Amino acid sequence: MMNYGLKDKIIFVTGGGSGIGRAIALMAARDGANVVVADAVAQRASAVAAELRDLGVTAIEETLDVRDGLACEAVVERIEKQLGPIDGMVACAGISTPSAATEMSDEIWSRCLDVNLTGMFLCAQAAFRIMKSQTPRGGRIINNGSISAHAPRPDSAPYTCTKHAVTGLTKCISLDGRKYDIACGQIDVGNAMTELAARMSKGVKQANGEVAIEAMMDVKEVANAVVHMADLPLATNIQFITIMASKMPFVGRG
Repeated sequence: MMNYGLKDKIIFVTGGGSGIGRAIALMAARDGANVVVADAVAQRASAVAAELRDLGVTAIEETLDVRDGLACEAVVERIEKQLGPIDGMVACAGISTPSAATEMSDEIWSRCLDVNLTGMFLCAQAAFRIMKSQTPRGGRIINNGSISAHAPRPDSAPYTCTKHAVTGLTKCISLDGRKYDIACGQIDVGNAMTELAARMSKGVKQANGEVAIEAMMDVKEVANAVVHMADLPLATNIQFITIMASKMPFVGRG
């Protein structure tokens, strides 16, 4: 494994109790980072934090509903007080709500936007406020986007809209953060094997209406890419990176 320079850095991962967030938390810890694992489900956050402590790093679990701005602010304030300046936040909290646009309820639409977009904004806002005033000043925010930020799947209007919007959010944070030494980038992931994406390995609806099994990649490769982004000096930023299973049907005609 590559030797990244995350030793003793403070990394805050939202959605860290499962899937891509868990993989990133583990990879960062293996390279020596102290990690705060936040998740909406307390048991998941606790389980992952215990795994990280077994690796010999400091790990703290936080139960967090990213839709609650005051809760997001309270978490980052506790992190700075207990561990010190926050070097990086990786925003992975998100949900998928497969539903045909003509059939979905208002509740489905609102819940997806509240978690995937508003929640990501509130976490970034809280981290931004701490990073611009902490000593040393600055830090890095990495948003978990999706290949859906470039092209939709069938029946994915809420999710796809949020991921397009996250791209705009990433650009704005990157721009507004310049004078505070805050870098912001985005990783767009396609077909990483997680609990959420496992259904794709069994068959998923394609653009032509057929159902087909799609190629998958190890989620550890996503974590490797994020750790590389997090390790860069703040004078350098990977603005956007796309990582995907090489044989997934993304590049080409549908």
